Amino acid sequence: MTTLTKATGEAAARETPARRRRRVDRLPYLLLLPCLAIIGVLLLWPLGQVVMMSFYKLDSVRQLRGDREWPWVGLANYAQILGDPFFRTVLRNTVLFAVANVVLTMILGTLVGLLLNRLGKKMATFVASCVMLAWATPALTGTIVWKWIFDDTSGLVTWLFNKLPDGLSTAVFGRSDWTGYGWFNDPLLFFAILTLVVVWHSFPFIAVSVLAGLKSVPSELQEAARVDGAGPWRVFWSVTFPMLRPVFGILVVLSTIWDFKVFTQQFVLAGGTQDRSTFMLSIYSYAEAFSPPPKYGLGSSIAVILTVILLVVTGVYVRMVLRQEDES
Repeated sequence: MTTLTKATGEAAARETPARRRRRVDRLPYLLLLPCLAIIGVLLLWPLGQVVMMSFYKLDSVRQLRGDREWPWVGLANYAQILGDPFFRTVLRNTVLFAVANVVLTMILGTLVGLLLNRLGKKMATFVASCVMLAWATPALTGTIVWKWIFDDTSGLVTWLFNKLPDGLSTAVFGRSDWTGYGWFNDPLLFFAILTLVVVWHSFPFIAVSVLAGLKSVPSELQEAARVDGAGPWRVFWSVTFPMLRPVFGILVVLSTIWDFKVFTQQFVLAGGTQDRSTFMLSIYSYAEAFSPPPKYGLGSSIAVILTVILLVVTGVYVRMVLRQEDES
């Protein structure tokens, strides 16, 4: 017994602090292993499959099932997509749509968050619960409701425009009867309605996130700025916004990712993939992959290009935020 105790004491004495620290530092990584395994199975493996498919010419389900050999084409799919003038049109649509939606979502969400912060506790809880209904509504369900609102025969918007005086409607819009008017046929009007749908579904998350960040801002700083004569606008930009810069950075990145890959809302409003003038990258990838004749390799290459764009945009913005934090 004495020998065993002595050996244990000698082993403990030989264990240096650095070795003990290295053993303890492995614990967080071991705890993360189950989460990393799930991410690898649900995210990285499908992404790897898409990247691999983009290097082959796949035009049939039999090839996907392994009944036929996958013809290797290398970067030919990427060359065909990047050399297509229509791809540049789709990319322009995607970038302009994403920028407009990120700006509108951030502005509206921030204003609602500021409003909730000024309301009383009960009223703020009630308003926040009502606002979050839009966020909790599935994208498919909400889009179907909006499509009915703009229906050309029985939609609410059509009904309201038909209630306008004929003289006013004709003078302003050039028509008095709106029954049968295709709200989704004009590309510009289609993107305006799509923007309305996406912003309506996205701003509640921004509002609640901004509200949570506002709760962490010391009220003494805002009160001191007001005492010095600063108005609400100056208080927000000089006190509130600098302290919430990391929150806004994360929200901008998330909004950019969501708005770049909008698919459900566009697919439902457009009624499929027939109108190519309103294509964006997500639905373009889907149309190339699944519309007859299917071209799974081309669709996969578009999906990879979209992923790379999102990674670059996110990386650049995160780098800018981190640099601003280091400078401050």
